[in-house]
Amino acid sequence: MQGRVVERDAEIARLRELLSAALAEIARMRAETTAANERVTELTAQIAKLTELVAKGNERISELLAIAQRKKSSARKDKNEPAPPPPVVDEATRQAFEDRPQPPAPRGPLHDRPREKQRPTGRKPLPAHLEVDESTVRPERCRCGCAEFDWIDEVVEEKLDIRAHKRKRITHRKTGRCKDCGRRTTAEAPPSPFARSKLTCESLAYLIVQRFQLLVPIDRLSRYYGVQGIAIAKSFLVSQTEAAADLLAGIDGEHWKDLLAGDRIATDGTGISVQVLGVGLHHGYLEVYHRDQIVVFQYTPEKGGKTQAEKLAKFEGTLLVDAESRYNATTAQNPKIVEANCNAHPRRKLRDAEAVQPVLAAEGGGFVSAMFEAEAMAREQGMTRNALHAWRQERIKPITERFLGWMDAVQHTLSPGDPVAKVIRYYRNHWPQLMRFLDDPNLPLDNSASEREFQPIAKYRTSSLFIGGTEGAYRAAILLGIIATCRRLGVDAEAYLTWVFVRRGTHRYKYDLTAADLTPATYKRDHPSPGA
Repeated sequence: MQGRVVERDAEIARLRELLSAALAEIARMRAETTAANERVTELTAQIAKLTELVAKGNERISELLAIAQRKKSSARKDKNEPAPPPPVVDEATRQAFEDRPQPPAPRGPLHDRPREKQRPTGRKPLPAHLEVDESTVRPERCRCGCAEFDWIDEVVEEKLDIRAHKRKRITHRKTGRCKDCGRRTTAEAPPSPFARSKLTCESLAYLIVQRFQLLVPIDRLSRYYGVQGIAIAKSFLVSQTEAAADLLAGIDGEHWKDLLAGDRIATDGTGISVQVLGVGLHHGYLEVYHRDQIVVFQYTPEKGGKTQAEKLAKFEGTLLVDAESRYNATTAQNPKIVEANCNAHPRRKLRDAEAVQPVLAAEGGGFVSAMFEAEAMAREQGMTRNALHAWRQERIKPITERFLGWMDAVQHTLSPGDPVAKVIRYYRNHWPQLMRFLDDPNLPLDNSASEREFQPIAKYRTSSLFIGGTEGAYRAAILLGIIATCRRLGVDAEAYLTWVFVRRGTHRYKYDLTAADLTPATYKRDHPSPGA
């Protein structure tokens, strides 16, 4: 009996220990839960604070956007409502503003031309001048197994084969001994662009077209040939390009002399990067000079007025340029140069100003657009020389006079920083140069043709970090000018370059032609295009 009591007491003691341990564990878990709740509360407070900061940031951003929008729209509450002009200084100025001339109603080929007929659909025939590989095929057996046929009809199919044929030319130059004198004579080698050339004249022409007409980077050409199992190093392609430029330098020089001897030149420039040994990447300047169908590119390391003046020191005529200060030295040092400016730049500025001054900017742009529309009508009718001059005097000059009256009425009602006021000042400062086209029918209204010549350059810059070294830039300018001249003349550049390399290369003694006899214009005269 006593043993059972002892055993019971021991069991009770053990249960008490277990209960104490359980109570201690519960206390610990409660403490941890309390700490976790406190942490959650702290994090919740931090999140609330961050949310408040984000809300304040969004409010600040909204305020900044509103300020920017108010500045952009000149504090107009309604974008469709015209911005009121600034306060007038006196009654006469206010009345002049109210009575200001209005631009002509939009008319002309840009607005009321009849709808052009829809172009015919369907497959066009292949060019008739292409060489033909013709063959005839016949069925071998009928479906019944018979091989005897009476030929009653045929189906003719034409397909275009424009593969780039890659071959190697092997010429066996036989050597003979004369039976009379015993002298040895070796057959003459086919024409090459220069002595010991690895490329034929046709291949060199193809390379130049790829690089300077299709704007394929030189490393891409090297990889393209390598994939086809033709190992051609980039240095080799560079040396071939240099040789081609040297062969064409005289022709480019003839183009430059022709431009200087003419009565007008249009020019513009753009930046181009070159790699200078010991310096690194240098930002040079590529200029274009052109007239009619002649285009010359020239590279210059810096964009300076003195360099420009030296180039045009012998020129006598009209120089169509953008209104840049770099041309001031040119006209100052050469009084025989008459400067003309481009109307496209202020026209674009007026379009941009419509965000701030929708009514006045649209009115000013209406005058300029009316001038371009009248000019487009004259060009569509094929007017040139005297007829174009008379048309401009009759149709465009009255628009310019009304434009002057509009500027007189508007300029005193605008603040100096207003974008429309800036365009008016531009026209006032350059009015004689901008209106030069009224008295010279050979001048266009703008210098957009120069800017279009830089479109290939912009595409070239997107695929190449730089155009080469300094010497490479000079040579690239030569090749770009020759290609651009071919494009204006409508001449196949590859065919022309092949023709030139044959006559300027190893067989030049056979032809005895000067650079003036080998221009793209001469080639076009002697090789009219198919269908011309």
